[in-house]
Amino acid sequence: MTEFLQPAVEGFFLGASLIVAIGAQNAFVLRQGLARSHVFPIATFCFLADAMLIAAGVGGLGALVQGAPRVLFVVTLAGAAFLFVYGAMALRRAFHAEALSASGAAEMRLGPALATVAALTFLNPHVYLDTVVLLGSLSGRHAGTARLAFGAGAMVASCVWFYALGYGARLLAPVFARPVAWRILDVAIGVVMFSIAASLVVSRS
Repeated sequence: MTEFLQPAVEGFFLGASLIVAIGAQNAFVLRQGLARSHVFPIATFCFLADAMLIAAGVGGLGALVQGAPRVLFVVTLAGAAFLFVYGAMALRRAFHAEALSASGAAEMRLGPALATVAALTFLNPHVYLDTVVLLGSLSGRHAGTARLAFGAGAMVASCVWFYALGYGARLLAPVFARPVAWRILDVAIGVVMFSIAASLVVSRS
């Protein structure tokens, strides 16, 4: 039992250390959670996407990704462009009074919401580097079922985090009852998006 528990715990904490960070995906989940809009499908999508990528990394796809620099280059530029546009949209929301409310965020239909979170997930090269490459490489320290336990632990961390972020955001509802709080959040999201986009471009220059 210990030989499976130890790698699972290791995978959980390593996965959490990579997932629990300020990023485009987390910012979107937080905003939708505050608006109580499509929280379950969005959190579920994020968890399943992470689980799929972690499984691919543990299964050995990480080595293939590292050997395809052109693919990473294209994904990086596409991700940077999308993050820049989304950041501009967040800043536009912040400076237009009609969007400074939870109802404004709730107006996004499920289809566009899922399309947005899919783009924020799969157009971000850091997602592949963290899940497929890094976690995949670290899982190589284990063999057989212990390696699977490591991957499962990382998946559990992703599951706990996204549902906690989405549903826990409502605890901040009293704070975000004020329009100024939404303004600050959207400005912060815009800055985060621009920062990530810039770092992606710089890393490829």
